[in-house]
Amino acid sequence: MSVGLYKLNKGERDKQKPHTEDEIYLIIEGKSSFQNGDTFTEINKGDILFVEANKEHRFYDVTEDLTTLVFFSPAEHSNK
Repeated sequence: MSVGLYKLNKGERDKQKPHTEDEIYLIIEGKSSFQNGDTFTEINKGDILFVEANKEHRFYDVTEDLTTLVFFSPAEHSNK
């Protein structure tokens, strides 16, 4: 498992691509909408989101600066 912060500013476009790991997002602050495959939902502080590996997903219509704690399982691999 790995963990990190993911931030988007108000109005910023989320350019994520599907990951090879399952993900859980904990919304620390902000307000936005979220696409998880064919499901679209509004999200707020305190919400928890699960995304299956290789599934198309993104935040959109970020109306307040967004900060999320994101967990990847298994650990996300980096090419750094």
